[in-house]
Amino acid sequence: MATLRTTPDPRKLSAAEEELFHTFYLMRRGFDRALDAQLQRDDGISISELEVLMALVRSPGRRLRVRDLVALTGWEKSRVSHQVTRMAARGLLEREDCAEDRRATWIRLSGDGRRVVVRALPKHTATIRRILFDALSDAQQDELLAISRRMTEAMDEEQPHPGP
Repeated sequence: MATLRTTPDPRKLSAAEEELFHTFYLMRRGFDRALDAQLQRDDGISISELEVLMALVRSPGRRLRVRDLVALTGWEKSRVSHQVTRMAARGLLEREDCAEDRRATWIRLSGDGRRVVVRALPKHTATIRRILFDALSDAQQDELLAISRRMTEAMDEEQPHPGP
């Protein structure tokens, strides 16, 4: 005699779960693409470049070590190194020797990099406002904040934790 399954199969998504996942995926990717396209079109920089520039703007002395950029961005060290090399070639940042640690290098925001941020940020913020904040009611923004926090916690729980 066949029995009814009372709990969902963890290996499959239901039709409603599939729709939610697909819609969420399209929204998340579309938001990233829209922000990147706006930055590329208006200021000739990528969202990745802005992420590095903003990390430097927020840091003391507007400089960071590569390992600090790795920690702040969550990127692999090789990706940060390649990004820094490309941005230095464009004059958006500069490399400096680190007197405290001969193996490390400081990455410093250049004058051109600062000017790019000052020019790009108002338009970038306006795009974020149009796509995210103007599209949602205050209650929906509160719900999205709670959902985002819970999903971030769930992702953090998935990460391996170093042992003692």
